[in-house]
Amino acid sequence: MKSKRKNIAIIGMGNIGSYLYKYLNKNRNILSKKNNCFPFVKFISAKNIRKKRGFSIPKNKWLNNYLEATISKDVDIIVELIGGSEGPAKKLVFNALKNRKHVVTANKALIAKYGDELSKIAEKNNVNLEFEAAVCGGVPIIRSLKEGLIANKIHRVFGILNGTSNYILTSMDKQNKSLKTVLENAKKLGYAESNPSSDLNGEDVSSKLKILSSLCFNAFLNDNIHVEGINSIDKNDIDNANKLGYKIKLLGYAELINNIIYQRVHPTLIKKSSYVASIDGVLNAVIADGHPVGRSIIQGEGAGPPATTSALVSDISSILRGNIKFPFSISNKERKKLKFKNISERLFSAYLRFDVLDKPGVLSNITNIFSKNKVSIKRLIQNPIINKNYSSIIIITHASKDKFLNKIIKMINKKPYVIKKSKLIRIDEN
Repeated sequence: MKSKRKNIAIIGMGNIGSYLYKYLNKNRNILSKKNNCFPFVKFISAKNIRKKRGFSIPKNKWLNNYLEATISKDVDIIVELIGGSEGPAKKLVFNALKNRKHVVTANKALIAKYGDELSKIAEKNNVNLEFEAAVCGGVPIIRSLKEGLIANKIHRVFGILNGTSNYILTSMDKQNKSLKTVLENAKKLGYAESNPSSDLNGEDVSSKLKILSSLCFNAFLNDNIHVEGINSIDKNDIDNANKLGYKIKLLGYAELINNIIYQRVHPTLIKKSSYVASIDGVLNAVIADGHPVGRSIIQGEGAGPPATTSALVSDISSILRGNIKFPFSISNKERKKLKFKNISERLFSAYLRFDVLDKPGVLSNITNIFSKNKVSIKRLIQNPIINKNYSSIIIITHASKDKFLNKIIKMINKKPYVIKKSKLIRIDEN
């Protein structure tokens, strides 16, 4: 039986778009056999046709105006690789879906911000909006949640969702280098963008976590999320964690507890013996806890052209097979408006670090502030810094309300004996 054909327009020809284009041209025959539908790249578009990409672009494939793809009768699937939640990417995807074009995107920022609106348009027009590549690159967590784990009621999803931050923390630990030095190396290796702020401040993980949360709990996207990055983590924190039997990882958590969803992104101390502690370098790992399967773990390359192309081709193949699916697993009419709460009332054990003047009365003042805020101290370590007249005081707490832990930090930071902004890192004992 002769296979059908679907015409594809790739919009955005950076490293990922160029890799995908070459991959589809090279592997279209085997993809045709696997999907019984021939994937043909009909058009491509980007800012600059003259940019060096390592291959020539046929003139009949180039679109000067990328929006032409959304109205062309010769286009079935649009692959959006522009990036960003606004501007051309937003205009392209909204127009494509309204004109009944299937959309495949790697744009986490766009889906995290406009995913609910876009899914309604896709559902109304009976087309697909696929975004496997938007979360953790080559780690097939989206399709796993939609299909492989469809029988399960997920109550918690968490993990390492950003390869850049993981590489930085791993290198700081293993190479005994500062964050600044490691970051520069990450840029040279291509692991970090020239402006890596969204990787460092937790925004990248936040976007991914909102998407995962919505899929896991059949809820609409929600911006009630606690976000901290790794900007303030230094080598002393890494060393202290090692001495205490922990590793520091930037983790994202989405948890359903008593019909309330808590979303949080922050550096976390995790036991060296835990599975997540062993995930180093640019790898990502996503852990889903559900019933009846229990715990599922998926890990792999989280970014880069090969990993992202793997996810993009998975989405394209799903469309080639003729599958029309709800973008967030179920119809918008069935998605829930669950309550999302901040973490202020949640209980956490925590690592707190205070760099203070080494003089009488300081330690007693600090412990008194803990007592007033009803936070119990589990362990206290005082490290005098020789010849510098200050001490680093490390306190590990018993489980306490997050709002009290933060109140302690604010109160102590105002004291005249504090010489450097104090630190708070939550601990995961699981």
